[in-house]
Amino acid sequence: MNPPSNLSKMFTAPTTTHILAISGSLRRGSYNRRLLETAAELAPAGTSITLYDELATIPMFDEDLESATGGGPEPVRRLRDAVASAHGLLIATPEYNQSLPGVLKNAIDWLSRGTPMELLAGKPVAIVGASGGRWGTRLAQAALRQVLNATEALVMPAPALHVAQAESLFDQQGRLVDVRTRQALESVVISLTEWIARVAPEQSDEDVARCA
Repeated sequence: MNPPSNLSKMFTAPTTTHILAISGSLRRGSYNRRLLETAAELAPAGTSITLYDELATIPMFDEDLESATGGGPEPVRRLRDAVASAHGLLIATPEYNQSLPGVLKNAIDWLSRGTPMELLAGKPVAIVGASGGRWGTRLAQAALRQVLNATEALVMPAPALHVAQAESLFDQQGRLVDVRTRQALESVVISLTEWIARVAPEQSDEDVARCA
């Protein structure tokens, strides 16, 4: 697992960097949700991470529904508003049948639409994932990266975090207690803040607020 880069010496992030965290698992106690909750705890000064908690309310993508509602029903609008209000995204995906969950792909399909405005093109994104299996979520993350590349999102190339055998890394209260995994996750969060500053330095809090 790679340590944080030195990009912070080269680029300046917005005064406050707002990151929206999305878990691809709907289970309340999922390892991916817990991973994102820990990421929020590890965020450096000047960076805030908010967990999006309404993915289960998003209907299946339907162009007829999109047309009838002028871009999507209210749950889709709330998702779009949350993404528009963030400088970047941190997505944690489980691995189902060697790929990403349908609920996560569905949300991306809604977000990729240009009505009423393009959201994912140019949006900095980092991907992590946790699984109870031996191989982490390597295939799911690869599939998710492919989908996000198609939307022209700016997916952070490194560092990677594939959390395997996750049940041994969290305590009974759901806290991530494995030191190496915490350090690797912190590296991802710091690197994402730097990635946002590098690839979208023109963003400001005012710019993001206008998109919301």
